[in-house]
Amino acid sequence: MDIHDTAVPDAYRIEPRALTDARGTFHESFRHEELARATGHVLLPRQVNLSSSRRGTVRGLHSVLLPPGQAKFVSCVRGAVRDFVVDVRLGSPAFGAYTTAVLDAHAGTGMFVADGLAHGFVALTDDACVSYLCSTEYVPGTQVDIFPFDPDLGLPWELGLSGEPLLSQKDADAPPLARAADLGLLATYDACLSHYADLRRAARRDGPAPGGRRPATA
Repeated sequence: MDIHDTAVPDAYRIEPRALTDARGTFHESFRHEELARATGHVLLPRQVNLSSSRRGTVRGLHSVLLPPGQAKFVSCVRGAVRDFVVDVRLGSPAFGAYTTAVLDAHAGTGMFVADGLAHGFVALTDDACVSYLCSTEYVPGTQVDIFPFDPDLGLPWELGLSGEPLLSQKDADAPPLARAADLGLLATYDACLSHYADLRRAARRDGPAPGGRRPATA
């Protein structure tokens, strides 16, 4: 797989290398050691979420309080979505910057989203299914919601023929970025860097799983 930097520090676009034959295709969607080697980030999934969305549905922008924090590996396993990651870490040199990419089931492109960043997407097809590998389990009361159409962010949702977005009431009522900061909902950049370092130390302490790594096969 190829792992690419983005305009948002600690968010990475991951492009798999597919094996193709008469049966179809096969690819590795995620590999812990490759991500750690290329980015320095550790993601050991504790929960897997799936969402299915109608065309024009906007989900986000979502983050999680630190602590507990939550990193995600996001991919689209059916249909296609336009994905967004926004740097909402107070004090970050890229505060307010975003990166966007189309994730579709055929290409298998994924996004790694570090703790403290905000994530969202718009469904480009009906029945678009998104998979989230999450580093922590859901803890009620810790989700941070930011209004996805905040004019100060100016995200290019490009709804096009889908018309008006489909939003949950929670997302429609979410505060804009500046208000979320005033409410104390956003993690600081320094706290996130310290958290990432703690995760790396814990991973070195725990060591690799018995048997080491083996290549995937089709």
